[in-house]
Amino acid sequence: MMFLEFFIWGAWYVTMGTYLTQAFKASGTALAQAYETQSIGALIAPFIIGLIADRYFAAQKVLGILHLFGGALLLLAGRQGQFSDFYPFILCYMILFMPTLALVNAVAFRQMKDPSKEFASIRTLGTLGWIVAGFVIGSMGWEQTLSLEKTFFMAGIASCCLGLFSFSLPNTSPHKDKNEKINLKAILGLEALALLKDRSYLLFFVTSILLCIPLAFYYQHANQFLNELGMEAAASKMALGQFSELLFLLLLPYVLKRFGFKTTLIIGLLGWGIRYLLFAFGSLETSSWMLFLGIVLHGICYDFFFVSGQIYTDAKAGKKYRSAAQGLITLATYGVGMMIGFRVAGTLIDFYQLSAGHNWQQIWLKPSIFAFTVLILFLITFKNQPLNKKQYE
Repeated sequence: MMFLEFFIWGAWYVTMGTYLTQAFKASGTALAQAYETQSIGALIAPFIIGLIADRYFAAQKVLGILHLFGGALLLLAGRQGQFSDFYPFILCYMILFMPTLALVNAVAFRQMKDPSKEFASIRTLGTLGWIVAGFVIGSMGWEQTLSLEKTFFMAGIASCCLGLFSFSLPNTSPHKDKNEKINLKAILGLEALALLKDRSYLLFFVTSILLCIPLAFYYQHANQFLNELGMEAAASKMALGQFSELLFLLLLPYVLKRFGFKTTLIIGLLGWGIRYLLFAFGSLETSSWMLFLGIVLHGICYDFFFVSGQIYTDAKAGKKYRSAAQGLITLATYGVGMMIGFRVAGTLIDFYQLSAGHNWQQIWLKPSIFAFTVLILFLITFKNQPLNKKQYE
C-alpha cells in the first residue's frame, strides 16, 4: 500500500513541469496553476477525512474508491492536447489524491501495536516507491523522447491497482460516532490554534509557512531545470534525493537527541539556502558535482526541518491536540505556504525566460536569499525550550 501510494505520486509529479513545457509550451504561470492543485487538495482534504472517513465509511474503502476514480482521471489527463483541457483533470485528481495521504497512514497506524517502532520501516517503502518511479522514467528515456504523457498512464494504472488492492486491506472502521455533531473547528484542526499562544511554536509555525515558498521552487522547477541543462535521465538522478531522505531519516533521532530541536531546525533551514546556491552556480560542463550535491541535500532539507518539525509539533501538542495540530500544520504548509510558493516561482520563471531556456542562476538565487533571510530571523527570534516527558503524554 505505502509503496504504491508514493510510486503513483512520484510517477508524474516530479516531471509534470517538464511535461507541460514540452507538450504545451506552458508558461511559468501555467505551471504554478498545475502545481498549486496540490495546495487546493490539501485545503479540501480535511473535509473529506473529517466528514466521510472519520465518521461514516471504513478508511480502506474510501482509499480504494478515491484511487479508482483518481486512476481514471490520470489516464484521461495524459490524453489531453492543450493545457486548458489538462488542468481540470489534474485539479480533480489532486482533490481526490491529497486525502489518501492521511488515509494510508490511518490504515497503517490502526494495525500497529507500537507505531513509534513499526511505522518508520513501513513509511520507508513509500520513499522507495517514489525512487522506483524516478528510475523507471529515467530508464525509459521519456524525458529525452518527449514522451512524458506516459508517466500519467503509468501512474493511472498503478492508481487503479492500489484502488482494487485497498479493498483487501485490513478493516479500518470509522473511530468516531457518526451521530456525533459535526464540528467545523475540529475538522480543520483549529482546536490546535491554542498552541500558537506559545511564542516559540508560533515562530516555528510562521517559519514553516515561509520555508514552503522556496520548497515549492524545487518541486515545480527542479526537473525542468535539469532537463534544460541537458542532464540525461534527470528524474532518475533526482531519485538520489529520496535515497538521501532515507539515510537522514535514520540519523534524525540521533541528531535530535544530540543537538536538540533548534539546532536541527537550523541545519534544515541552512540546507535550503545552500542547495539553491549550488543550483544557481552549478553546471554540467564544469561543476556537475554542485548539481548532484544540491539534489542529495534533499534529505537534510526535508528531514531536518519538516520531519523534525512534525515531531516538535507532536511534542508541543501532547495527547489532547495531537491530531488537530498535525492537521493544522499540514493545512498551513502544503495548503497556504506552498500555494504562495508555486505562484511566486511561476512568476519568476516567466520573468527570467530567455529566447532559449531561462536565466536559472537568477531564478535559484531568489529562493536561496529568501531561505537565508528566514534562517537569520529564526536564529534571532526562536528560543529553544527543552521538551519534557509530560509534553508527550
